[in-house]
Amino acid sequence: MEQQAIDRDTYRQIKKMSREELNAFLIRYAQNLCKPIDLRDMEKEIRAISGMGEKRTEQVMDVIEKYLGDS
Repeated sequence: MEQQAIDRDTYRQIKKMSREELNAFLIRYAQNLCKPIDLRDMEKEIRAISGMGEKRTEQVMDVIEKYLGDS
């Protein structure tokens, strides 16, 4: 999973924040990181990949669901 870097302007804003402002910022930031993944939409996109057959798509989805804990 690729980590998102905080840009320079955001870093400067964070340095100026009070404890309450920082707490609110971190809560909003964490909520954006934890957006739910729609597995059915993901499966549609995987099926659209050239060369991906039914069986291979099912195998890929099984692995994804295993690591997301949705199995």
